[in-house]
Amino acid sequence: MSRRTIAIVSVALVVVLVLGIGVFALTRRHGAPTTTESESGVSRAPAGAQPSGTVTGIGSGGTATGPWYELHFTAPVYPDNPANHKDGLDSHLVALMDRATKTMDVADYDFDLGDVTDAMVRAKKRGVIVRMVTDTDTLTSKNKDIQAAFGKLKGASIPIVDDQRGPIMHNKFTVVDNEWVETGSWNYTDGDTYHLNNNQIVMHNAQLAQNYTTEFDKMFDKHTFGPNKAKGVPNPVVTIDGTRVENYFAAEDDTIGNIVRTVNGAKQSVSFLAFSFTQDDIGNAIIAKQKAGLTVGGVFETTGSQVPTSEYGKMKKAGLDVYTDGNPWVMHHKVIVIDDHITIFGSFNFSDNAAHSNDENLLIVDNPEIARAFKAEYDRVLTLAKNPPAKKK
Repeated sequence: MSRRTIAIVSVALVVVLVLGIGVFALTRRHGAPTTTESESGVSRAPAGAQPSGTVTGIGSGGTATGPWYELHFTAPVYPDNPANHKDGLDSHLVALMDRATKTMDVADYDFDLGDVTDAMVRAKKRGVIVRMVTDTDTLTSKNKDIQAAFGKLKGASIPIVDDQRGPIMHNKFTVVDNEWVETGSWNYTDGDTYHLNNNQIVMHNAQLAQNYTTEFDKMFDKHTFGPNKAKGVPNPVVTIDGTRVENYFAAEDDTIGNIVRTVNGAKQSVSFLAFSFTQDDIGNAIIAKQKAGLTVGGVFETTGSQVPTSEYGKMKKAGLDVYTDGNPWVMHHKVIVIDDHITIFGSFNFSDNAAHSNDENLLIVDNPEIARAFKAEYDRVLTLAKNPPAKKK
């Protein structure tokens, strides 16, 4: 073997070793399972993985309701007891699905819940037009629970369109009868429901339903995803009972610009919860608010927070009151609360991938009651970040 060949082989071995270490570091979390989304080097959770330790409430399980919305948060308990996997966010989605009389459009990134699957099949049997869009990696997953769920849908002849591309179809929303919308950070999986910190909102408004149906049709009917979708949303700003709601979709809308604009308008406080936060423009806008004297704080999902592209290190260096989360599984929110009355949330992680490659939805809601509920969730997550549950040695 020539010296040139030996040198090439040696370099290749080093590259493989470095990449292997990097992947291991990104997919490990102090003995806990890895997270559920393939973004920023983070991979899906292995089925059945469970940490163990002192029994601790990981989420608030809070609820806020108004004339046009129901807002819910997960209430995971650590360590896990599968017997308690009932009456979670899935129960609210099932109730909505059981209300359907005409149409039901489901766009979901990750999917394995039997009760949600059964609700979709029931709707189809009573004459509702049921359609689904998902991510190819989910549809082709070898996970038995995922395949069982899709098997039921296929058995009921419910049509499923997958994105068939590398970037992810990351939405999690359902539209019922062209007047109800359910969305948030929550994927329709057992893990997202009973392990992760997540939020879900059910909204009753025909204009918002039109927005989400239009987005769904781009993917289902036209088979266009990410930056290939036609630009624009029918009702980017809606007023519902005095509440201003802005609604945007990635990758066709200027999601980053609208988030930065909203953060720039903050006058008193900015609080955020971030599963993945690598987007510099949003990060810089938040740092600028701290430098301007506002009260600023945040909690990052631990996995991925230490990579160079994360905003965590930069914010920590700038003196912001930021922490990594205390959930032994995953803190999955994507939320910014501004001045105790504006909340930014949805499926949208604060990353360039979310803005320019994925399929995402984003809400900017000016409502003190909704903001108060998200702030209570933030306070709970922050307290846990400062005092994480003890783990068995």
